[in-house]
Amino acid sequence: MWLGTLSKLQVLTLRSNKLHGSIGTLRNENMFLKLRIIDLSYNAFSGNLPTNLFQCLKAMRIVDQTMKAPTYLGDYYYQDSVTVATKGLEIELVKILTVYTTIDLSSNRFQGRIPSIMGELIVLRVLNLSHNGLKSNIPLSLGNLFVVESLDLSYNHLSGEIPQQLASLTFLAFLNLSHNHLQGCIPQGPQFATFENYSYEGNDGLHGFPVSKSCGNDHVSDTVSGLDDQEGDSEFLNDFRKAALMGYGSGLCIGLSIIYMISTRNPIWFARIILKLEHKIITRKKKKQRLVQNNRRRNNRL
Repeated sequence: MWLGTLSKLQVLTLRSNKLHGSIGTLRNENMFLKLRIIDLSYNAFSGNLPTNLFQCLKAMRIVDQTMKAPTYLGDYYYQDSVTVATKGLEIELVKILTVYTTIDLSSNRFQGRIPSIMGELIVLRVLNLSHNGLKSNIPLSLGNLFVVESLDLSYNHLSGEIPQQLASLTFLAFLNLSHNHLQGCIPQGPQFATFENYSYEGNDGLHGFPVSKSCGNDHVSDTVSGLDDQEGDSEFLNDFRKAALMGYGSGLCIGLSIIYMISTRNPIWFARIILKLEHKIITRKKKKQRLVQNNRRRNNRL
């Protein structure tokens, strides 16, 4: 694939063409290292999802803490406008910050499983795999996408339960799992309490809030009370409240992009704030995961 030889390629948009066939295996692991936006939607690609490609996406796997002062202001945003499908809408983003990362493979003919390696793309903000023929379970590893804001897996053939790990995605503002074959209890958590029926419609086996069927003794109040368990994060969240006063909005990257379209003054310090906050999120989540794993090991020994 000659595109992989473009060492500085950050944005790849091939949406709404007549491309077809499977995505071939990459020749080596040093291709697409800087790629941050991938949009192959509305084509006729088939076969399994390109696991080999996901392994190469270093820019989506590592938080960049080595940002240096750019030689000109353009270093921190893409030069061209990009149309992305996020939170159920198609939005044209202009001068979008380079910290924005998205994968859109929707409206193709991909089949097979969602590869668990996608959970390693820890700085991914938008993932859209909707309108394909994907099967099997939703991988638990998607719970590692700590800063993901929009997750769309609708109109596939996914089965099994919704992973409880997704309830820990505190930045998840949009979720669409509709029209699959999912079953079991809908996870309870602060973000999941905000999603409405349309996120789950077309899955007759699902029950619990917000669909009409009950799920044992689970109630919305249990979700609300679960907020008390996050008091330890209050100090961390204060950083985002402060950022909101500076125009960061609700912390969503779409907000960042819109703000940046309006004003490009001092983009350097602004981008650094975002990356520092992003690094805090991921570091804090990893510490919690290690703590849970250590506790499980101790319990097993007992």
